[in-house]
Amino acid sequence: MKVRVDSEACVGHGRCYEIASAVFGDDARGHCVILTPEVAKEHHVATRKAEANCPERAIVIEEE
Repeated sequence: MKVRVDSEACVGHGRCYEIASAVFGDDARGHCVILTPEVAKEHHVATRKAEANCPERAIVIEEE
């Protein structure tokens, strides 16, 4: 699984890095940054939950 974020859509709610802190972090403005674009299997569930909880739908998961 790969993950990316649409930085123009993200407004910094922070749900992603609260739910999946191993995959998502925040920049100086509180907007999402991807820490690991190739998501380890043990973080798949949390990554999908973060995607589902993003109000702007800024998180995109690419299944391999």
